[in-house]
Amino acid sequence: MKIGLVSGPFDDQHENMLKISTTPLPQSLLSYVAFRVAFRETFERLSLHKRSTLDAGEAYGYLGEVPFLREVPPQVQLDLLASTWHRHVSRESHAADLVDESVIYAVCEAAARLVEQDADAFVNQMRGGPVDMAVPVDSYLARELRLLYLELPNDADFLLISQFLDLEPTEALQHKIDMGIDPARMEVLFDVLGRWHVSPQFPARLRGLLTESEVASVTTIMHAHCPTTT
Repeated sequence: MKIGLVSGPFDDQHENMLKISTTPLPQSLLSYVAFRVAFRETFERLSLHKRSTLDAGEAYGYLGEVPFLREVPPQVQLDLLASTWHRHVSRESHAADLVDESVIYAVCEAAARLVEQDADAFVNQMRGGPVDMAVPVDSYLARELRLLYLELPNDADFLLISQFLDLEPTEALQHKIDMGIDPARMEVLFDVLGRWHVSPQFPARLRGLLTESEVASVTTIMHAHCPTTT
């Protein structure tokens, strides 16, 4: 099972990009694969959910890989993915915050998991995008997708935050300090939990990840069913 490489969104690479600590997330076909598959899979589930009578709690997306962010609304998950992708391919230098790190980890893990559990679905989510690829969809690809994140310098603090939720604030703060976690860095994660609206910049930030026709289709459905900030 293969998917054909013609061109990519990183033909004109540059030094300024999204960085974790001082290390940039590589602008590579692997990052494109991870972001695209996670976006398309989450959007597909959101679209199906909107057409069904399921309870809101049954809709989920790629951020289900991060326990603390599992309840973030799917439309906000897509908005966060688009924002992190935009920073990733930007010509400006960006320091990744814990939301960016959460998104990067989650898209890599979600894409790798789909490779392992449903290769046909993975190929379907890749098909028709800005990049035409030819790679074996196998355990090696799943491993490389995970290594894309794991090889970056990070402490995965966003995976630890859930364990503090049942503690008293003072006790939780002390535990964070003892573990070398900066409580101030975690504030952005709490901010995400309170979001419901999609940014007006959402469509523009999908450049290079989706085709123009895909962006138009996604925007139409998102505007019809999901609130947007003004």
